[in-house]
Amino acid sequence: MPRGDKGAYSSKQKRKAEHIAEGYKDRGVSSTEAKSRAWATVNKESGGGERSGSGRGRKESHASSRKGGRKGGSTSSSRSAAAKKGWETRRRRGNG
Repeated sequence: MPRGDKGAYSSKQKRKAEHIAEGYKDRGVSSTEAKSRAWATVNKESGGGERSGSGRGRKESHASSRKGGRKGGSTSSSRSAAAKKGWETRRRRGNG
């Protein structure tokens, strides 16, 4: 099978990669880079293409999907007022 051939992937994996790539394109990533990142995400979550044989299945890890929306650091608007106040107090007192 030549490199880049997606024949070993399930239809669910292909749909997932298309959906992920659309999300990247919406954020301004080029088409080829979006496809590359999407397939990397699918491979990381599912362990690659479907393989035959009993006991070869693995549970999918969705850690990378969950991480996607939060990646890039937190902003102050995502923290509660109590958390901001507590941090200011610790900063002023010097025990933060």
